[in-house]
Amino acid sequence: MTAIPSARRRAAAQPWWFALPAIAVFAVFFLLPNLLNFVYPFTDWSAFKSGIGFVGLANFETIWQDGSLMRAIRVTVLYAVGVAIFQNAFGLGLALLLERDTRFNRFFRALFFLPVLISALAVGYLFQALLAQDGAVNKILSDLTGSHVDVPWLGSPTWTLLVVTLVHGWKWMGLAMLVYLAGLKSVPGEMLEAAKVDGASRWRTFWSIRLPMLAPAVTFNVTTALIGSMNTFDIVQATTKGGPAAQTEVFNIYMFRIFGQGLYAQASAMSLVLFGIVVLLAIPVVIGLRRREHVL
Repeated sequence: MTAIPSARRRAAAQPWWFALPAIAVFAVFFLLPNLLNFVYPFTDWSAFKSGIGFVGLANFETIWQDGSLMRAIRVTVLYAVGVAIFQNAFGLGLALLLERDTRFNRFFRALFFLPVLISALAVGYLFQALLAQDGAVNKILSDLTGSHVDVPWLGSPTWTLLVVTLVHGWKWMGLAMLVYLAGLKSVPGEMLEAAKVDGASRWRTFWSIRLPMLAPAVTFNVTTALIGSMNTFDIVQATTKGGPAAQTEVFNIYMFRIFGQGLYAQASAMSLVLFGIVVLLAIPVVIGLRRREHVL
């Protein structure tokens, strides 16, 4: 009975200031920049003047009048929706194919998870080299067809956005696969056996039992895919830099371009706009998916 109070006394005796270095690093490199991000959009901070003054909503009016803002929002939303679809389709398909716990499946699970561990910039530069007009993909297609193939995979205003979303979905499909595998493992075996006894086909069993049981995994994967892709920068920067003709200029690429022009306050205002867009889109999606879980 005396061991618990003595343990509590020892825990209470530990000086709390041991945590001060970690708190200082967190405050300087995370908390303070995030707080300032709610201040700088209302100033005239730029590379063209030494002082910083308050200008109210002038930066938001400027970026609203710029036609590039709405285009960047449209491209970002299309990119996020495409990534969410591809990432979850790839992840769920891999989870179903590699569900059985065999040595072969364990090897390929690790293989498909490997892109998650690779830097997104490295993935972007890899695909930039592969999909260039003189890259490996066109050379392989030329050898297979016997004729010269010169497809501008990253230079077409028609399909380049689709190609980049596929690259992003490929990079993160391993994470979605693991989440769906965990969800599939949590389906009670008794329910599957009962469906089999009742004569349900494999497709009917999946559609009526397994897929509804995956609702929490779908919520997690769709939400993380949407939020992560709306904040994307590295893959698009490495592959297309927002081109061609700004057809892949997602919001962070647009913001990076404005910041590079020395218009720091306007770039900060754009980051605040992006924060609001992510919140406005993420909250309804999460609420809708959570309600779907309860219905299923």
